[in-house]
Amino acid sequence: MSKISSEIESEKPKAKKNKFTIIALVTVFVLPVVLAKLALENDWFNKSATNRGQLLAQPIDASTLLTQIDKHEQGEKNTWKLMMTIPEVCDQACENAVLTISQVRQAVGRHMERVDAVYLVTDESDASVLANIKEKQLGILLNQDNESVNNVFKNTGIDAIFITDTLHNVVLKYPNTPDTEQAIMDGRDVLADLRKLLKLSRIG
Repeated sequence: MSKISSEIESEKPKAKKNKFTIIALVTVFVLPVVLAKLALENDWFNKSATNRGQLLAQPIDASTLLTQIDKHEQGEKNTWKLMMTIPEVCDQACENAVLTISQVRQAVGRHMERVDAVYLVTDESDASVLANIKEKQLGILLNQDNESVNNVFKNTGIDAIFITDTLHNVVLKYPNTPDTEQAIMDGRDVLADLRKLLKLSRIG
């Protein structure tokens, strides 16, 4: 009986340790993202900085598209993502968006490893633009079928730059524009928002 009691007593510290481990994991990986999302929703920073950016009332779950990126040779786990879809014909608005995503990622400086530039690629995507992205190493080319991409963005459209949090939730949208000057201003808005999100979130 005393042996059983001692074994039970020895298990108590382990159970307590496991409980603390779970709480620590939630605190480290989930809480920062939740706080960043609340900051956006409750205007904890000046939303006017997003300019044409749109805070999605209902974040889009892009896990079906992005789960594999955590194992991608170029990807980093638990990263924020600047994301767009490469269309069949990449016009001026599309080209502006491709360049903006790459430049914004570089502009975050020492936090660059916390952000991935992701270009969703389907069978219909413009081959010449894909070759340019690959040659200049502008970001990750992530192959997906057209139906999956359309299903994820069915309520928002895909002609835009999106900011996705570390849990693969799409939270902000910036419509593409063919106007170069406007694209530059929009890029500054994306950068300002991303920097604030990175500051609020300790991971990704």
